[in-house]
Amino acid sequence: MSNLFKLLPSVDLVLTRLEQEGELSGVPRTLVRDLVNGFIDVCREEIKSGIITAEDQLSLDVFFPRLVCYVRVGVRPHFRRVLNGTGVVVHTNLGRSILADSAVKAVTEACGAYSNLEFDLKTGERGSRYSHVEKLICDITGAESALVVNNNASAVLITLETLAAGREAVVSRGQLVEIGGSFRIPDVMLKSGAILHEVGATNRTHLRDYESAINEDTALLMKVHTSNFRVIGFTKEVSGGELVELGTKHELPVYEDLGSGNLTNFAGLGLMREPTVQEVVSEGVDVVSFSGDKVLGGPQAGIIVGKKKYIDMIKKNPLNRVVRIDKMTLAALEATLRLYLDPETAALEVPTIRMIMEKLESLKHRAQSLSRVLDSLLGESVTIDVREGVSRVGGGAFPEQDLKTFLVTVVPQGDMSVSELKERLLSSEPPLVGRIEDETFCLDPRTLTQIEYHMAAKSIAQAINLDK
Repeated sequence: MSNLFKLLPSVDLVLTRLEQEGELSGVPRTLVRDLVNGFIDVCREEIKSGIITAEDQLSLDVFFPRLVCYVRVGVRPHFRRVLNGTGVVVHTNLGRSILADSAVKAVTEACGAYSNLEFDLKTGERGSRYSHVEKLICDITGAESALVVNNNASAVLITLETLAAGREAVVSRGQLVEIGGSFRIPDVMLKSGAILHEVGATNRTHLRDYESAINEDTALLMKVHTSNFRVIGFTKEVSGGELVELGTKHELPVYEDLGSGNLTNFAGLGLMREPTVQEVVSEGVDVVSFSGDKVLGGPQAGIIVGKKKYIDMIKKNPLNRVVRIDKMTLAALEATLRLYLDPETAALEVPTIRMIMEKLESLKHRAQSLSRVLDSLLGESVTIDVREGVSRVGGGAFPEQDLKTFLVTVVPQGDMSVSELKERLLSSEPPLVGRIEDETFCLDPRTLTQIEYHMAAKSIAQAINLDK
């Protein structure tokens, strides 16, 4: 055993071989050195445990291919591309919305050059970063004024801190929602300094409940759109318009948190009616906040719109500096919003909208195309079929509502189970995420582009050891 340890090649010898093979191109040498040391440590443990027993196993030519695989895995980015075959369009864990091509281009330009982020090109003086998108947002939503922060949780926090710190915010008990990451409206209220005054019951809240709660300490009336769950049966909720009338009567602002929010009317898709931002603004609600990276299909952002009087107050809050958006978000958001100036263009160019609205016949055709690509590369190593299924919007929008689709099902032949295939695909390059239904691994073409069909096929080939 001691002789085997002596046969392990030196780190410098391995690094030289890697350099000759072109494996060090563009990679910091110190990182590769650490990985080589790690691999040699693995070999030492294998000698101790009896996995490596012969001298020829330690020749550089023999273990170099394995070493290269080890280094390649170690140098690849931790944050990287994933193929989404789940059919969940706004997949929270997979990065939510995909940006439109124009938005990607705008981000690239913002990152690679100087810009007029806070520079007024007309006066040559300092400008406001919000000027790049405020008019666009107002033109699209019909609001008087607008502000953008880094996400909708921040939008809720800064709005409540500005308008209700130290005073009461009246909200329906049935709207005290929790979203992903244990984000809860009552907790945000506590952080903002606003005092929660809940009214009504879980399933029914009346206008009289709000009015009975109003007192000298009341700062605002709040409505939270329950975008990520549904209460059905014996229910009642107060509309934004009704709250506006009550707020006007008592000289109180009305704030509505729309959550995922959307600028598109999805009528005709078989989904339950969801209010658009434009509709809520038209009801006269004083302040409305919503996300930029969910159904809207843009970058992560919290968009606040409403009456200029209140938006100006929020803009002046010192917290605005803490939660402001960066230049990349700003570039992507402006490019995305420009597409919404023409709803038909948005439906074609914003990937999230395009995927949600894709016709069933198109999905059937694309499922068949994906099936052919998989079959041509994978052959008899898997059984492939196409069948009807469902997709989801995701992102906390349209909960428990299905979009009809067609799925491509994959079942590995031999000893590999479907569960094992799904697990192995997480380690493929690129990783492929799908779902298991009826003991088959399912891929939904709704969330895969045509370019990704061959990538998906190669990932499956890696998982079943065809791509060696």
